[in-house]
Amino acid sequence: MTTPVLLGLCSGTHDSAAALISDGKLVGLVEEERLNGDKHTRAFPRHAIDYLLTRANLTADDVTSIAYNFDPGLYRNAIPSSLRYLLHKTARRRALPRATSFARVHRRASERLSALTDTFPRARVTGVEHHRAHGIYAFAASGYDSAAVLIVDSLGETTTTSIARVSLDGDRAIYEPVARISDPASLGYAYGAVTQHLGWRRGDEEGTVMALAALGDPSRFRALFRRAIRLTENGFSLDSALFPLRVISSRYPRLSPVFTAATCPPRTEGSPLLDVHADLAAALQERTEQTMVHLARRARELTGEQLLCVGGGVAMNCVSIGAIVRECGFEEVAVPPAPGDAGTAAGAALSLYAETTGTLASGTARRCYLGPDYPEITLDSRPREGLSARRITDPVQHLARQLADGRIVGLFQGCLEAGPRALGNRSILASPLHPEVVNRLNATVKFREPFRPFAPVVLEDKAADYFTLCLVPGVMEALKLGKDESHAGTEEVPA
Repeated sequence: MTTPVLLGLCSGTHDSAAALISDGKLVGLVEEERLNGDKHTRAFPRHAIDYLLTRANLTADDVTSIAYNFDPGLYRNAIPSSLRYLLHKTARRRALPRATSFARVHRRASERLSALTDTFPRARVTGVEHHRAHGIYAFAASGYDSAAVLIVDSLGETTTTSIARVSLDGDRAIYEPVARISDPASLGYAYGAVTQHLGWRRGDEEGTVMALAALGDPSRFRALFRRAIRLTENGFSLDSALFPLRVISSRYPRLSPVFTAATCPPRTEGSPLLDVHADLAAALQERTEQTMVHLARRARELTGEQLLCVGGGVAMNCVSIGAIVRECGFEEVAVPPAPGDAGTAAGAALSLYAETTGTLASGTARRCYLGPDYPEITLDSRPREGLSARRITDPVQHLARQLADGRIVGLFQGCLEAGPRALGNRSILASPLHPEVVNRLNATVKFREPFRPFAPVVLEDKAADYFTLCLVPGVMEALKLGKDESHAGTEEVPA
């Protein structure tokens, strides 16, 4: 049998991305936003596909299979299920619009698959269940042989939360779903709704709300969120009187007048932050952590596994992941570098490859540097005013001197990271020994709120002096390998 050349796509929705499997190995995972400069872009991942095919010395005609990160047919399940809400007092007005919106999404997703068939006429196009794509990628990235997999997001077709047990039998991946929660019970939906209410972009700035939560008092709205997000034996539910039934249309608000009356008016972007906003963020974050811990404990009970993989957009809530590590008794907890929808491009490809060949493609475990590198990049001889750019022959010594002098330095080296977090190859560095550097970073480089935290970086042999979380064996070795395979260089950004 000819080894398949398989392209995985996240396309037609936010965080457009592409992944390629060739010769049984993941060639790369590339987010289109990194190449077209449009954050959370919905554009077709043309640049990402071109890069991956060029890297593998292939053309579009060589692609044998396309794996799309949603299964359009599953959207149909929400159409008849929406009609039962006609009997619910708080939800009946949204029942028919909800059914209509899911029918529309089904049609659009089906049209995307047809368009892919036109773009890649030699390839078989397959829709992959969204949570399965999340789960396979999270497991493959962990490097585990067997684990519980918890996926929590806003919506994947009709699923919002799923638990599976995934294991390797030789090089064959066995994916066993054990529980799922369907919309309208959605933790991602609730967190996004409050993010928007607080004046930030839903689907983008939930991390800002997580940071703001550290400044608030959760007790002010604790009772409200216990009502709004109820923990149940099988997971959780949302109170539709506070979080109205989802309709996939911007015309239908995600929060009710009852919620607004019990909390605060919607905050407009750029308006002053008040104590009530911080308290609302704190209560939301507290309930999110409690719910994630509850779900992780259920995953352990249902699977009996001692290792946990967490994926989906809510897995980017790192404070909740810390709570799971502390409270749920797992030996290890792993989150992939791209837990959001961009990672499902790789997950869809891995899933379809496993279905086609019976094996799990290699090249994903503990790898985060999966995008392009630029060994021959030409530096701009006249960068923007106040900036300079240069190649550095001794980057370690140069960076140490610049940081000690209080300068802010942009590091550009090796392959692009997968996922939304800077992991050393595209990073902005500053020394915490200079207290004023936080204000300079936020005011002149990051252009963000002063309460937002920064990620610490320390030497490996000093990690235990600063962090309470254990380093997973093999991770540092994998990161070193990624660095050794890349081409180094720096770009200095004085500020």
